[in-house]
Amino acid sequence: MTFTRRLFQTLAGATFGCAACAAQAHFQMLYVEDTAPQRGDKLEFALVFTHPFSGGPTLVMDKPRAFSQVSAHGSKTIDLRQYLRPVQWQSRDNQATAYRASIPRELMRSLGDHIFVLEPEPYLEAEEGLYIQQFTKLIVNVGGVPGDWTEPQGLPVEIQPLSKPYANWTGGVFRAVVLADGKPVPFAEVEIEYLNHAVDIEQNSFGQAAYVTAPQASFNAQSTYADAQGIVTLGLPRAGWWGIAALDIGATKTHKGKPLSQDAVLWVQARDMVPGKDSGIAH
Repeated sequence: MTFTRRLFQTLAGATFGCAACAAQAHFQMLYVEDTAPQRGDKLEFALVFTHPFSGGPTLVMDKPRAFSQVSAHGSKTIDLRQYLRPVQWQSRDNQATAYRASIPRELMRSLGDHIFVLEPEPYLEAEEGLYIQQFTKLIVNVGGVPGDWTEPQGLPVEIQPLSKPYANWTGGVFRAVVLADGKPVPFAEVEIEYLNHAVDIEQNSFGQAAYVTAPQASFNAQSTYADAQGIVTLGLPRAGWWGIAALDIGATKTHKGKPLSQDAVLWVQARDMVPGKDSGIAH
């Protein structure tokens, strides 16, 4: 193969490669302070499209197409769009439109798992000339009662947890399977990113100080692949929030005449194992 032909193929691959390449580092956040409360109470959500490790920039969100709650034990699905309100979210770098939602206490009173699902409007990444749409899930457990955390929700793309996403100790291992149209996606490209800045949900902002400093830019987002069964396994080395995104796995590949990357996102919370005061173990 001549050098000219190799160069042409390299440039063609860069130009016409998968939409996921541009989707990297973009994460749709679906944030609450606590995914494992002792009792049901009002729940405050922040819906922000951003780069979590860097604390920005924040990307402009249009009104979501759908925002719903599957109540404990799958008793019913509730449309939550009436609770959405636009806000200006302050990141380290800029301010842009995001959304908040105040979910009333009566919707959170049931013990067990409450599954929240967000379908955002596709976001135009103008510099790359493509759209990104991240179907995002978050699961909140009330009172420690077992629930339906592992049940898929029938989304075009989703990450089905194989470990409880709200009950993870720091240093543990989390497993999930990547699905598209309900079927596992072998060798799906998966990105994992740590929420590296404090979230002031009342002030609609990220904190300026980072929790950790990456030694080099490639550490900002971890990358891996699912196995032949679509299963992804990852470690949780630090307490806090971890976003998991399976990139460009949807069957729909275009939107408004441009390439579309349909990604599946799941948020997982990890906690430090702190000894009790009477344990005899030094803190």
